[in-house]
Amino acid sequence: MKTILIIEDDEKIQDMLKIYLGRNGFATVSAYSGTEGLLVHGSNIDLILLDLMLPGKSGKDVIGGLRKIKDVPVIVMTAVGDMDSKLDLFDRGADDYITKPFHNEELLARIKARFKEHIMPSDRIEIDGLVIVMDEYAVTLNGTDIPFSKCEYDILLLLAQNRGKIVTKSTIFDKVWDYSCEADENTLNVHMSRIRKKLKDIDPDAEYIETVRGVGYRIRR
Repeated sequence: MKTILIIEDDEKIQDMLKIYLGRNGFATVSAYSGTEGLLVHGSNIDLILLDLMLPGKSGKDVIGGLRKIKDVPVIVMTAVGDMDSKLDLFDRGADDYITKPFHNEELLARIKARFKEHIMPSDRIEIDGLVIVMDEYAVTLNGTDIPFSKCEYDILLLLAQNRGKIVTKSTIFDKVWDYSCEADENTLNVHMSRIRKKLKDIDPDAEYIETVRGVGYRIRR
């Protein structure tokens, strides 16, 4: 089930959207200001409905911050109709906009269109807040870049590609070190410890990698 973050300070509109989207198969999370939206946005969010006129930080002022946390489609809900303002929204990172007052059916159509377009590239793996971009050899966790050595990166990628499955130690030796003489049990343990520490430094409460004693490891999230 896709989860939509609704950032809207009008309680009546919030309630209407929650009911309507719920009836159409979506889970929702509510925020009533731009600041609250930044706080509740996270790995569980798949799309954002963002009101432009918010107390404190305006909708257009928080688009960039929302993108840094997790890059998901952003549909702006606005009463502003002039072309310059609309173009400015796209420059700031909005994917689409809908003018208030709007028909729920039109909003639903725009949401479905954004989901069709925002397909995860095959060279990108995302597990909650952990993102691996393979062609860039890049890893981020909750929007923060994490530097990994080549072996650490290869181990993490192998586990991510087999999410939920046990990856045996022999498979790791085969894929990462090709059974070279430099790889032994202690070497693997050191690399796993470093990977876990780097993830923990960013997200202390998360346990991404599970040890299956005597067999291997798996990413269970």
